[in-house]
Amino acid sequence: MTTPADLHDVRDPELPGRLLTLERDELVPLLRSRTDADFALPVVACPGWTVRDVLAHCSSALIRVVEQRFEKGVFSPESNDRDIAERADWSNARVVDELERGMTEAGPVIARAGGVLDMVALGEWVHAGDVRVAFGEPGAYAGRGLPEALALLGAVTRARGHVPLHADVDDLDEPLKLGEASGERPPGRYIGDGATLVRLYAGRPLDGAAGWELAGMEAKELNIFGG
Repeated sequence: MTTPADLHDVRDPELPGRLLTLERDELVPLLRSRTDADFALPVVACPGWTVRDVLAHCSSALIRVVEQRFEKGVFSPESNDRDIAERADWSNARVVDELERGMTEAGPVIARAGGVLDMVALGEWVHAGDVRVAFGEPGAYAGRGLPEALALLGAVTRARGHVPLHADVDDLDEPLKLGEASGERPPGRYIGDGATLVRLYAGRPLDGAAGWELAGMEAKELNIFGG
């Protein structure tokens, strides 16, 4: 007999694509409304990178997924730097065009990959939040895609056997299970908003976020992106 807990752990192959589509429809119009000077703004979460660099990284990563180009060392810092350098003479509009294509076409490929590429979609959504921070836009790491992003975060952390956490998120009707409940340690407990929870897992600055609590573990244990 299948229980609700079992269903909670079943991968939804369409989830990454839905998240990318939601974010595409929000982010691309925002990018097209910005001046070239905005693309040169620094991104605090990615030291040494500008908004343009982050977008070039995001678009190249998605096109790699679409074209299934995964050579040795792909997505390493060195590979990311090469991808950005290859787009150095592109216009900002061309980078945005490629990003739009990637966010449109990568979903079905990620769905068929069985989960190994789910993190790519989550990373793209987080980087969109990084860009909003650089722009001074409201709703960084939130917005319409937040429920899907939190669901994908739960799936990714469970698949990776990450530290267990039970989160009572203001933005969700039901508690969210993250990480693997192996029994080796009791789950931690988070109470607060979804955007702050994403910041914790992505290792992003909290920017004075208040009204949240984390018990049973340290914040640094949640970071799934490293660094």
